[in-house]
Amino acid sequence: MSIKHPIIAITGSSGAGTTSVTRTFQNIFRRESVDAAVIEGDAFHRYDRAAMRAKMAEEEARGNRNFSHFGQEANLFDELQALFHDYAETGTGRSRKYLHDEQEAAPFKQPPGTFTEWQNLPPSQLMFYEGLHGGVATGSVDIARYPDLLIGVVPVINLEWIQKLHRDKNTRGYSTEAVTDVILRRMPDYVNYICPQFTRTHINFQRVPVVDTSDPFIARSIPTADESIVVIRFANPAGIDFPYLLSMLHDSWMSRANTLVVPGGKMELAMQLIFTPMVWRLIERRKKALAN
Repeated sequence: MSIKHPIIAITGSSGAGTTSVTRTFQNIFRRESVDAAVIEGDAFHRYDRAAMRAKMAEEEARGNRNFSHFGQEANLFDELQALFHDYAETGTGRSRKYLHDEQEAAPFKQPPGTFTEWQNLPPSQLMFYEGLHGGVATGSVDIARYPDLLIGVVPVINLEWIQKLHRDKNTRGYSTEAVTDVILRRMPDYVNYICPQFTRTHINFQRVPVVDTSDPFIARSIPTADESIVVIRFANPAGIDFPYLLSMLHDSWMSRANTLVVPGGKMELAMQLIFTPMVWRLIERRKKALAN
């Protein structure tokens, strides 16, 4: 953690909905005139798209059918920790971009699925990370200790799979069988690297459908916001104004002393109400620290 150079990190697996949470923070940053250095976790994968396919084929030929983007071997955990450490200490660090598609790649005159060169971050008021490993901790790295605000996005597993299936089939052209194979291949790394992060977060958002998702592999549509509830767990509820949140979020309730449940359609409003004051506090602490 750093008062002068605060860090916010969003962590969750592929298909969890971290991108939607990122959009909410971007709206807060724009409205509150906060200059944030935005880091995408994909930038810290070890292999580009072509190299990853080759490495997966190599691992499978060796009998390892569980090599995935979720695990340590496919990522640059040391470099990611160095970025978090350097930003917390100095307000800068080195990152790059992963170019997902033609539109992202065109300005760099590179093929999609490749990385840009490493560069130093420009000056900013805080760093904002969104990706798979914002709260990861292993025997050799502990990235979870750096964020001032660490947020987990964790739909119940069937909903997470439904969201991934629909995204990968509709936007990437994958078959159900291909996406299912990816889910199965990632499962050991999901259990060992993704799940443990949610015990280290400051706040978790878990969307729970209230319609039947018993077989996610045949679901024809993603449950809508109005067909869901959102369970919001605060690791430390001290300082959270629950009466205010309950009054502002109609039909919400407390299921535990540190857990707020809100209708799915009010998830973005809940985030705005919860995170805006937190961003204010981080920026105010930073201003005071820099003034001294």
